[in-house]
Amino acid sequence: MIVFEKEQENKKMDFKQKAIKIIIGVKHPMIDYTLYNLGIIKSYEIKDRNIKIVMALPALNIPILNMLIQSFKQPLEAMESKVNVQTVVMTHQELQKFLSMEQNAWRGLKKI
Repeated sequence: MIVFEKEQENKKMDFKQKAIKIIIGVKHPMIDYTLYNLGIIKSYEIKDRNIKIVMALPALNIPILNMLIQSFKQPLEAMESKVNVQTVVMTHQELQKFLSMEQNAWRGLKKI
């Protein structure tokens, strides 16, 4: 019984580690930083196979919003998880940091 519980715990940790790697590793298609480093992925919470991600955006109507969401949602859902995404507008301070990073690392649209 203890061995089975340990295996289940290891599977949960493996899932969580893989999910975190996806969440923090997705690159922005036009800026040479990850969404996490840019502050676009503001926070995430993983409970079992339910993942909640809060995205902070420069504006809510950005044209590549769906592309950004799908860049992490598809691989997470492929791991049989349920992904809930909430979008918010960046604070003034977050926006200034984002714009500075964007200016320094702009590379144009590339295929993901």
